[in-house]
Amino acid sequence: MKIFIPGGAGLVGLNLIYLLTKIHPEWEIIVVDKNKFSINIAKKLFKTVNFICEDLIYCTNSKWLGMIKNFDVCIMLQAEIGNKDPYQFEKNNVITTKNILEVISKSNINRLIHVSSSVVNSISDDLYTQTKLKQEDLIKKNWDKNLIILRPTLMFGWFDRKHLGWLQKFMNRFPLFPIPGKGNFIRQPLFVRDFCQIIHSCVVDHEIIGEFDITGLQRITYIKLMKIIRSTSKNYPIFINLPIPLFSFLLRAWAFITRRPAFTVSQLEALTAGDEFEVINWPEIFSVKPTDIDEAIRITYCNSIFSDIELPF
Repeated sequence: MKIFIPGGAGLVGLNLIYLLTKIHPEWEIIVVDKNKFSINIAKKLFKTVNFICEDLIYCTNSKWLGMIKNFDVCIMLQAEIGNKDPYQFEKNNVITTKNILEVISKSNINRLIHVSSSVVNSISDDLYTQTKLKQEDLIKKNWDKNLIILRPTLMFGWFDRKHLGWLQKFMNRFPLFPIPGKGNFIRQPLFVRDFCQIIHSCVVDHEIIGEFDITGLQRITYIKLMKIIRSTSKNYPIFINLPIPLFSFLLRAWAFITRRPAFTVSQLEALTAGDEFEVINWPEIFSVKPTDIDEAIRITYCNSIFSDIELPF
């Protein structure tokens, strides 16, 4: 099997590569990602995988164009989640998708697994949501072969540089930890290892076709989730509840200081919007045994090899 993974040097990509190389060491995998620092880390961890550091926005003279002609599957992961520059969402979520579709349509790839997001079903209306919707629409209109669309909720696990990974690192470094409001917002976090097993099933089981909303099975409040992470990490910062408007103001102030904030106002709005997503029986559909959230957090933050690896922004 030959697998092409655009945008594969992030949270999902590296966890997926870990799984695939462990189960199928004979498979050929090519990853294209523009993040040089993440690529360099990935090369040290997975020496049998071909990592190419190129920006998918450009097709002319790119190495990967001719290398994937005889590949079997494309697992599309590239995405812009948070950025102060609005154009980056259009560039990395939409234009790259057009480029990839154009190239793989001329290859032997006949199966496309697109990792979308639960935000397309959300009540939020930010640039991330808008461009992920456009991305899905592009794929549906322009890919007429085998197609699987997966829409995961908030994910966590090894190599998480944003989301829960960033919050856990914040806990490790500061004695105070701010909580927006009372923190009673419902979360449905998805363990990335479970999600990667779902992707693996999509690769090997050609009977699986269609669109699937992949939601974490356990409903948990944000404050309880933070308490589990704090306890597992054995760091005990004091939680401070801040009014949401003040929390939002502080995020805006931080955005002026840093080039790429790990947590943005739009993400705060998504957190507090009150979204709850439909849960399908994905363990049965994809033959995956789900991991209990306490165990998943323990695996994430207590592994002697992967827990301390930090991917740059």
